[in-house]
Amino acid sequence: MDKIDKQILAILQEDASTPVAEIAEKVNLSSTPCWRRIQKLEEDGVILRRVALLDADKLNVGVTVFVSIKTNQHNANWYSQFSNTVKLIPEVVEFYRMSGNIDYLLRVVVPNIAAYDAVYQKLTQSNALFDVNASFAMEQIKHTTALPLDYAGLN
Repeated sequence: MDKIDKQILAILQEDASTPVAEIAEKVNLSSTPCWRRIQKLEEDGVILRRVALLDADKLNVGVTVFVSIKTNQHNANWYSQFSNTVKLIPEVVEFYRMSGNIDYLLRVVVPNIAAYDAVYQKLTQSNALFDVNASFAMEQIKHTTALPLDYAGLN
């Protein structure tokens, strides 16, 4: 991955609907080589997909809840059941297995506390959980889907 690839990725991370001709102009290439580079980045799995970012407030899911979960179950069957349960809850938009004091971290988006409680009920009714702790975000200070590109190509 070279400097031009990184420039292309930066542009696409900002706006994936940018026309190839415009991207090409910004990175000093003609359209065809630029398009080929984008295709190669997709084939290589660097570009996973292109999506639309939506306004959570306008969709009435402006409340963000970070849910930390501890369990005393650390076996494949429990994990499979828990993972499948979480994946079926559309309000859970991020799901991580963690190191440290908590086992799992979820980011949940809902319209209000009552909607979070419904998510909480789904989580606790289908799985044996040791501790569930929810923190409600008061203010979003930074949010980006753009990944840092300075490390790309370094192994």
